[in-house]
Amino acid sequence: MNKAIRSAAIGVSALALAFLSFPATAQAAPADTKAPAGALAKLSHATAAAQLSNAGIGIRSSGGCSDRNNPTCTSLDQVNSASIQGAITLKNASGCALTVTGGTETGHASGTYSHWNGYKLDFAMSSCITNYVTRTFTSIGGSKWQSGAGNIYYNEVNHWDVTFYNCGGC
Repeated sequence: MNKAIRSAAIGVSALALAFLSFPATAQAAPADTKAPAGALAKLSHATAAAQLSNAGIGIRSSGGCSDRNNPTCTSLDQVNSASIQGAITLKNASGCALTVTGGTETGHASGTYSHWNGYKLDFAMSSCITNYVTRTFTSIGGSKWQSGAGNIYYNEVNHWDVTFYNCGGC
């Protein structure tokens, strides 16, 4: 290898090493900011609960707690912002009172689009929400309905299990 090529290669390697050794000056925005509501923007329990409360949506926990690692709690920690916006869209579109009864706490089925991963919320059963979902969305069988935005509403007899792939047209 000639001397000029070897020197250039060493210079490029040193530059790359120096670049990768310094912390980036532009840090990623914390997940709990008012960034665009993407499905993967994660919220803290406090932020998500405040957004729901401001929209008039309640939260009920059989254990009276919000610990994500306790299955009797209702936690919103690490919920996707699109799920919270989807709940708000559902309330506004349906005109129904909504109460979240299940969030990101342990104890739900696993999977990519799971409660734990922030895609699903459970809502207390009411005739208002049942009538809205079954009259507005498309039945896809197995007690499931799909909204025009693609979100899935599953009637689990004692609650609605909703998978929010997006905010539902927010």
